Amino acid sequence: MSTVEAWLVRALQRLAGIGSRPTDTEEIRIQKAALVLSASTVTGLAVIWVATYLALGLPRSAAIPFVYQLVSLATLVIFARWKDYRLFRASQILVMLALPFLLQWSLGGYAASSAVSLWATVAVFGALFFYTAREALPWFVAFLVLTVASGVIDPLISPSAASIPEPVQIAFFVLNISGVTLTAYLLLQYSIRARDAEHARSEGLLLNVLPRSIADRLKRQPGVIAERFEEVTVLFADIVDFTPFAERTSPEGVVGLLDSVFTAFDDLTQRHGLEKIKTIGDAYMVAGGLPEPRADHAEAVAELGLDMLDDLARVCSAAGVQLALRIGIDTGPVVAGVIGRHKFIYDLWGDTVTTASRMESHGVPGRIQVTERIRDRLAPRYLLEERGEIDLKGKGPTRVYLLVSRRSEAGNGQ
Repeated sequence: MSTVEAWLVRALQRLAGIGSRPTDTEEIRIQKAALVLSASTVTGLAVIWVATYLALGLPRSAAIPFVYQLVSLATLVIFARWKDYRLFRASQILVMLALPFLLQWSLGGYAASSAVSLWATVAVFGALFFYTAREALPWFVAFLVLTVASGVIDPLISPSAASIPEPVQIAFFVLNISGVTLTAYLLLQYSIRARDAEHARSEGLLLNVLPRSIADRLKRQPGVIAERFEEVTVLFADIVDFTPFAERTSPEGVVGLLDSVFTAFDDLTQRHGLEKIKTIGDAYMVAGGLPEPRADHAEAVAELGLDMLDDLARVCSAAGVQLALRIGIDTGPVVAGVIGRHKFIYDLWGDTVTTASRMESHGVPGRIQVTERIRDRLAPRYLLEERGEIDLKGKGPTRVYLLVSRRSEAGNGQ
C-alpha cells in the first residue's frame, strides 16, 4: 500500500468513527460509520448540482442541494460533538428523502430534473440498514407517497420546467443513476465487509470454545451433543503451589504469568494437533483422539506433556520465578459432548477423565505420572520408570509410572 493510500484509509477510518462511543455494540458502531460515510459522500457530490444550476441561472434550484450540504455538515458536526445517533440518523434520512423531491419539483418534474428524486432511494435503503425492519417501514411509505405525488403533479409543473440543455439533462440522468448506484454500492460494500469481519471475529471466538466440527454441528442442529469414544488420551496439568504464589504476588503478576504459561500451552496443543478442553484456575486439561479420532493420540499427548515441562521452565525463567508443573495422563474410553445453552463448553466424562485427574493430583512436581495403560502404549518409544502402587482416591491401590523422556533422548540401549 502506497503512502497516499495508507493516508486515505486512515482518514476514512477517522471520519467513519467520529460518532462512536466506547460503549457501542459492534452493530451500532458499523451503522454509525456507514451513515457517516454515506452522508459525507452525498454531501460531496451535491457540489456538482449546486455549481451546475448556478451556471444555468437557476439559483432557487441550486439553493436546495446547497441547503442539504449545510444541514448535512451541521448534523455531522453535532454528531461528532454529542454522539446523538438517533438525531443524526433521523435528520440525515429526512433530508436525503425530502430534498431530492423538492429539487425535482423546482426544476419542473421528472424529465427536466433528470429524475433527481432517485437520490431519495438512498434514504430508503439507509433506513432499512440503520433502523429495524419495522422502524424502516414508515420511511418507505413516505418515499412511495412522495413518488406518487411527483407523478400526479408532473403534468402540472412540467409546462413551467426550467430550460436545461438536453446534453446537460442526459448527463444528469447518467449522474443520478450512477451516483445513486455508487452510494448504495458503497453502503452495502461497507456493511458487508464489516459484517464479514464481525462474523470472522465471532467465528474465531466460537472456535476458541468449541472444536470446529462440534461448532458446525451446533449451527446446523442446536441441542445436546453427546458421543462415546473408545480410545482417547486425557492429560491434566496443574501448577504446584500456585495458591501461595498468588497470595504473595500482585493480581497483575498472577494473571500475566498464567497468560504467558497458558498461551505457550495453547500453542503446543495446537502444534501437536490436540484438543484443549478447558482451564480451571491454574489447571489445564487436554485430550487427544477426539473429536476427530487419531491412532497416535497417546504419543501426541506424551509429546505435549514433555514439551509443557520445558515451556513452563522457559516462561518461569523469563519471569524470574520458580514454579513446577504436575502432569497426569490416562487413556481409555470417554463420553464427550456439549450440554446447556449458556456459556457452554465441550467437556469429557468417564473413568478415564477421573483417573487422569487422579494421576495429576497424586503426582510428583516436575514429573509426568501415567497409568499402566499409558505405559503399555508408550513403552516402545519412551523411557518410563515404575513408581509403584499408590492409593488413589476412589480407586484404591494403583500401579503408576513416570514418563521420563523419549528413548532417542535417553541414549542407545535403554
